[in-house]
Amino acid sequence: MTFKTESHLGVSLEPPAATRGFVLNHSMLRVRDPVISLAFYCEIMGMRVLHKLDFQEMKFSLYFLGYLPDDNEVPEDDGDRTVWTFSQRGILELTHNWGTESDPIFRYHDGNAHPQGFGHICVSVPDLDAAIAWFDQHAAPYVKRPNQGKMKDVAFVKDPDGYWIEIVEPARLKRLGAAPAS
Repeated sequence: MTFKTESHLGVSLEPPAATRGFVLNHSMLRVRDPVISLAFYCEIMGMRVLHKLDFQEMKFSLYFLGYLPDDNEVPEDDGDRTVWTFSQRGILELTHNWGTESDPIFRYHDGNAHPQGFGHICVSVPDLDAAIAWFDQHAAPYVKRPNQGKMKDVAFVKDPDGYWIEIVEPARLKRLGAAPAS
């Protein structure tokens, strides 16, 4: 049987017909310094820059990042690349408002300090132990290691702007949220 949705209060079993074809394309994080953030997301997190858009008049740039299969077919034409970028699933947009990198005290709210709001993004990895060794090798700052706290096998690292990134190995999460065995 084809999966539709879990049943919860406030959830209809069928999405509205008008929403057919909708796809979650990207989430956006504002970054102070794109050079530092791109180094983190590309060199430590292994993402690729899919496309960059500059908005001269409004003085900001957008960097779209994601994970691509090795056999990807990315258009070279700028317009086609823009269309392709906005057709992808699950990518990250880093927004840089020009000039913030020159202000040594400028900071964005990470969403986890009070008042809380945005919490984190999540990256699934094939081997949590190998990922933790990689993050340790690159001195990634941790919020939580996999063996800390009540929720085991889940780690959180911070990016250069203090945003939290949850790191999970899906195979280890089979019992996540389940009542403890008695």
